[in-house]
Amino acid sequence: MDLVPALKEPLQQSLKSVLGPATAKVMAEHLGLHTVGDLLHHYPRRYEERGQLTHLADLPMEEHVTVVAQVADARLHTFASAKAPRGKGQRLEVTITDGSGRLQLVFFGHGVHKPHKELLPGTRAMFSGKVSVFNRRLQLAHPAYELLRGADDEAAETVDTWAGALIPIYPATAKLESWKIGKAIQTVLPSAQEAVDPLPGSLREGRGLVSLPEALLKIHRPHTKADIDDARSRLKWDEAFVLQVALARRRHADAQLPAVPRTPKPDGLLTAFDDRLPFTLTDGQQKVTREIFDDLATDHPMHRLLQGEVGSGKTMVALRAMLTVVDAGGQAAMLAPTEVLAQQHHRSVVEMMGELAEGGMLGGAEKATKVVLLTGSMGTAARRQAMLDLATGEAGIVIGTHALIEDKVQFHDLGLVVVDEQHRFGVEQRDALRGKGKQPPHLLVMTATPIPRTVAMTVFGDLETSVLDQLPAGRSPIASHVVPAADKPHFLTRAWERVREEVGNGHQAYVVCPRIGDEEDDPKKRKKSAEDEAEKRPPLAVLDVADQLTKGPLQGLKVEVLHGRMHPDDKDAVMRRFAAGETDVLVATTVIEVGVNVPNATAMVIMDADRFGVSQLHQLRGRVGRGSAAGLCLLVTEMPEAGAARQRLNAVAATLDGFELSRIDLEQRREGDVLGQAQSGARTSLRMLAVIEDEEIIAEAREEAAALVAADPDLTRLPGLRTALDALLDEEREQYLDKG
Repeated sequence: MDLVPALKEPLQQSLKSVLGPATAKVMAEHLGLHTVGDLLHHYPRRYEERGQLTHLADLPMEEHVTVVAQVADARLHTFASAKAPRGKGQRLEVTITDGSGRLQLVFFGHGVHKPHKELLPGTRAMFSGKVSVFNRRLQLAHPAYELLRGADDEAAETVDTWAGALIPIYPATAKLESWKIGKAIQTVLPSAQEAVDPLPGSLREGRGLVSLPEALLKIHRPHTKADIDDARSRLKWDEAFVLQVALARRRHADAQLPAVPRTPKPDGLLTAFDDRLPFTLTDGQQKVTREIFDDLATDHPMHRLLQGEVGSGKTMVALRAMLTVVDAGGQAAMLAPTEVLAQQHHRSVVEMMGELAEGGMLGGAEKATKVVLLTGSMGTAARRQAMLDLATGEAGIVIGTHALIEDKVQFHDLGLVVVDEQHRFGVEQRDALRGKGKQPPHLLVMTATPIPRTVAMTVFGDLETSVLDQLPAGRSPIASHVVPAADKPHFLTRAWERVREEVGNGHQAYVVCPRIGDEEDDPKKRKKSAEDEAEKRPPLAVLDVADQLTKGPLQGLKVEVLHGRMHPDDKDAVMRRFAAGETDVLVATTVIEVGVNVPNATAMVIMDADRFGVSQLHQLRGRVGRGSAAGLCLLVTEMPEAGAARQRLNAVAATLDGFELSRIDLEQRREGDVLGQAQSGARTSLRMLAVIEDEEIIAEAREEAAALVAADPDLTRLPGLRTALDALLDEEREQYLDKG
């Protein structure tokens, strides 16, 4: 689409020309900042108040304080250390007093030279730092300080100004401390006056937002907390609005693309399939199906996100959409993120369709089509046959992994692409498959992780959203409990007894572990997480746990293992045996997280449950309770009761509402994990906006953006907004939005 030319943005000046090549190189390598604009949009993470002046006699522990005092004594000690074995290590100890008490300051290493020269006995200064205890005495280690000179009244004024200042603390790295970033920002801050404003004047005035130059000044050099609030409000709107305009323009462009309408055929494959169903669809499934069928009937491509609770019947809805397209003379492709899942989907689709999936075969129904599987590890002959069936149109439905997108795979008439578990797929892959139709095929994206509304509006903002929030009849509730193995080992013993009871009642169970085992045990090959370091033990492994269970609490039961490094045929064989009820307990990694459907499995024990994310635990739990018998999920952890990890597990145990859990999950993670990176590896453009707490701003920005783009798709009257779009849509980001 042709846009008006962007305004020349003064902030595009490179940091190299302003800060010099050395600093610019570190900024680029460690923080991804290249221009003056990038640096100005590197906002403080928080602000330190140097604190109200505190009397030395009343110092609070572990708090940031500012004191005014006089140096009573200063001593330089030389000592031997690992870094300075020849006794060249230095420590400067300074004692200060304000009349009410005394306090020790300590400086080490290279940090001693300046204070050693300046903090002479009798010198008066302000000191700011965090209070700690060493050898039972209060001290400040490496405090910031400012010498006080001149008349008493002037000194008093300096004290008040300095102590009241808000000090910005920037996201920093080991190579680039916050104060160095702050110094660089002070150098480029005058350029903020020339920042081009992306917001239309009417929008800014209508919402009482400050101008962009003012917002940048206030975020980096606030005088009051109100300044910070003003700046944040404005900068959040920038991020929300520019992103929503980009997405609205994408939706507008997609609406102009041609597509072949696909309408249900009376008495076709879909009717024959519905007649076979042993149950009626839920109201939710019927409503979502109507939305999808309406989209398929239009002459521009459907772009729809189908999200729903674990087990809400998304696959059934997707299959009926695929059958509609086959009825209308087209083909449908379903893309799964893993081979296990592709095989699982293929198996369940063939089971659901029965003879309707045996097109061209002896015994196939009159209206049948062929359903083929295509994965990377298939044998050459089977693969060649599947590809031939696709090219000739013999196969109406294909289910596969990213092997489907290879150049060699040709379709006769691809009409619908269903992408399962979108967040595991790169947009380039999704786009490559869409390019295989004669005209752009319709697109249905399914995600089994419920997504908060605002995330759907940002991450999937180029898709219309359908939500399935009720479970099909016959699904049983799942009871979830936290098992504190460290505090109450007998609870874990009881957990294994419960597994035996379920098996005794004719059911099956899963045991999930965070790690596979074998060569991972080599410490050189396995990266330790911070939690591992703290606990001094690696996460529990499938192979070890399976071994312990077969020799111990689950002795005599048929136990098998399943993990991602097994050969695909072996994985499939294990899953087939489990699905057929030949295995009592399956010890697995998260390879069973999505799509695995064994209604007879009623119990799940998740080992080291604290090492999994909230949404992942909810996904895993969704594998049980899929039949008429009640489900049981036990979350085993060694984490202490008071910690954040235990609170997270308590939250999962307390609710089966995936949408509620997805909010909790998002609040506990950085926004960037959810936005952009999960999709394309692009650096998230949201630095200030928090997708949960700023729900209102995002919803309003979406409305404003849609109205603006409908009235002026090429943004002819808004060159400032065009500039901001250019900055947002760098190459990676453009792919992420463009390929929706």
